[in-house]
Amino acid sequence: MKKIVFIFFIFLVLNNDKLLAYSSEPKSFVSELVTEAINVLSDKSLSDEKKNDVIEIIAKENVDIKALGYYTLGSVRKSLDKSILEQYNNLFEKYFLKSLISRLSEYSDQKFQVTGAEQKSANYTIVFSKVSGETKSPEIKVNWRVYTKNPDKPLIRDLIVEGLSLAKTQKEEFASILNSNNNDVAKLLDVLKEFIKN
Repeated sequence: MKKIVFIFFIFLVLNNDKLLAYSSEPKSFVSELVTEAINVLSDKSLSDEKKNDVIEIIAKENVDIKALGYYTLGSVRKSLDKSILEQYNNLFEKYFLKSLISRLSEYSDQKFQVTGAEQKSANYTIVFSKVSGETKSPEIKVNWRVYTKNPDKPLIRDLIVEGLSLAKTQKEEFASILNSNNNDVAKLLDVLKEFIKN
């Protein structure tokens, strides 16, 4: 599961200190973002530390991390007070970014191609793509759920890898932790803290 989850995030990298201005059209947005990421990942002059720093920048700018965090927490978030929810948001962002960085080297040789797009509503467009490695490994279909409520600033909200929603998978994992602990959010926060610490 970890391999599937982080295929998506490996592409969210830039090689400059400033962010590039990506197209606001979803298909071009994904294509430009990934093309730049691949260029960075193949640039041997960049240190791992530099790549990691840039991953954080680009993920914060182009992935709706807060919305992902709310979704993965599920309905229990409605019963949390503001301070606990803020603590969860902070931990989820760190969890998300550390997970992304920890998998970077595993997917640096992937080839990526955008194959199409379908506008589902005024707020969402699905961008279709495929990913393959340098070897004869099977091609993987990856669909990007791009949030376009602000048409000038698209955001990535989910990835569907071979029909499997990564956001939904994460939500189910968190739900399992909560269900095993009588919906005690403190236990989930402890799991996130432990992951971040190690």
